[in-house]
Amino acid sequence: MITPPPLIQGDSVAIVSPASVIDPKLVDGACDTLLKWGFEPRVYPHALAVDGSYAGSADERLNDLAAALTDPAIKAIICSRGGYGAVHLLSRLSQLDLTAHPKWLVGFSDISALHGLMHSQEVMSIHGSMAKQLALGTDDEINKDLLSLLTGVPPRPIEWESANFVNPGTVTAPMIGGNLAVISALIDTPYNLIVPGTILVVEDISEPIYKVERIFYQLMLSGKLQQLAGLVVGQFTEYHPDRNHLTMEDMLCPILKQLRCPVATDAPIGHIDSNRPWVEGATTTLTVLPNRQVTITQHIQ
Repeated sequence: MITPPPLIQGDSVAIVSPASVIDPKLVDGACDTLLKWGFEPRVYPHALAVDGSYAGSADERLNDLAAALTDPAIKAIICSRGGYGAVHLLSRLSQLDLTAHPKWLVGFSDISALHGLMHSQEVMSIHGSMAKQLALGTDDEINKDLLSLLTGVPPRPIEWESANFVNPGTVTAPMIGGNLAVISALIDTPYNLIVPGTILVVEDISEPIYKVERIFYQLMLSGKLQQLAGLVVGQFTEYHPDRNHLTMEDMLCPILKQLRCPVATDAPIGHIDSNRPWVEGATTTLTVLPNRQVTITQHIQ
């Protein structure tokens, strides 16, 4: 995997909107944080556009992102938000050589599709904060974590105590993944992020329990879960109990118990204020202790 070069003072950072419409005030706030960090934010022409629920037409969103990806003066790309729409761009973006001027692409949720694009060309990317979080300012701890990743400072480990099921063990492998609904829809495409021998990270928002169960059964029945080196289950938010399960964890635990690899749940990753950023494709050590203490340590050169 190619590690994009670290950012330095004065570097240009693009803000693009590859998917859904973004509140301009959040982009203004993100720009303010980037300026205080010493970077030069560049808001691309259609970042604030509106075309139905999308931030511009597919062509407009494509043109912005393609221009940012291929401009050697741009050192990082911040996606303004997720929503839906990044999948529209994959086939045409895949024609670009993303290794010629590698740079950090940052985002999560629907941007998981673009992480699949970057991974297909073996370029690392950052699963992390977008405009809403960046607008919270330079004192925000999650924003400080993102700055460390962008500037080549070794990231602090991600540590937590799981309140639910864990399968103890330690494994070192590449860590990839993202939004469960998005990445499960990319199975058997060039942008697949559910890869044997890796540590898979999953999270989601507003998905009914039975739909998440359906995806996990698909992954189990196809043998894909059993081929993982490890599994990290992040936050599943904004869903409702159903007649079969009060919580997502109630449904997931019987499935996860069938796995032999290290498994951790309740990771601080997902649609939450404390969404910890991490590097897609980086060699990572996942340590899950019997007392439910979990540590993710990424080794980024």
